[in-house]
Amino acid sequence: MPYIQTSDSTQLYYREWGTGAPVLFVSAWGFSGAMWEYQMLYLSAHGLRCIAFDRRGHGRSDDPGRGYDIDQLSEDLAEVIAQLDLRDLTLVGNSMGCGEIVHYLARHDTSRIARVVLVSGITLGMLKSADNPQGFPREASEFAIARMQLDRPAYMTDGAIKYFGLGSTWPGPPQLSAEMVQWAIRLILECSPKATIECFRTSAQTDFLPDLPSCTVPTLILHGENDQIAPLNLSGRRTAQGIAGSELKIYPGGSHGMFLTHKERLNEDLLTFIQG
Repeated sequence: MPYIQTSDSTQLYYREWGTGAPVLFVSAWGFSGAMWEYQMLYLSAHGLRCIAFDRRGHGRSDDPGRGYDIDQLSEDLAEVIAQLDLRDLTLVGNSMGCGEIVHYLARHDTSRIARVVLVSGITLGMLKSADNPQGFPREASEFAIARMQLDRPAYMTDGAIKYFGLGSTWPGPPQLSAEMVQWAIRLILECSPKATIECFRTSAQTDFLPDLPSCTVPTLILHGENDQIAPLNLSGRRTAQGIAGSELKIYPGGSHGMFLTHKERLNEDLLTFIQG
């Protein structure tokens, strides 16, 4: 069965399509590896071995009710890489998954890693502080958690509008069917409520800025101009400044959910960078 057992006996599910150089996908907050369907179909058809795992408490992985701090999550990523013996590896993260990647790189050597792609990354502290005056107040984070505890389906459904930039007045508004949006919401709701709440807190309250200099491999940063979850100037641009030699590509009108709204361009950029 496609499971990896971590050091604390948590079973992590993974899916694998294709052969060739490996690409490991690390999912956004609240999503299982199933979110990468369109990227994995495209890249595996172009000669790459695509692997996506479900974070603990997400998708088909175990729901242990613990281990949602960034240290444990990055160790889970390390165990996936080691147990599958992945080398010359491309790591692709989205949103919270970008934080897990840079924290992994700060705690482990990069000998197995060929390159990194950070999509719509939350890779800096998102909370307001003296060093981060543009951040969000802590009260906003706790209010969001309270809403999830009260009515998680309603919170996730409301959040989809901002997440995908639906109704945006920016150029090139996303064209997503109602069915596609409902599929994305369903993926989130299938994950453990305990895991989604604890991972939300980890993602919102962890500052990954000290980890960024550890990302010494070729790095591509893809960020939407209309990202309302991790605004471009707060996250994408500052991440690029913190990773020496990285390349930042800005998607005009791009929202936080570019893995669906801009999947064709995203797939092409991934393939070009990996094969480059």
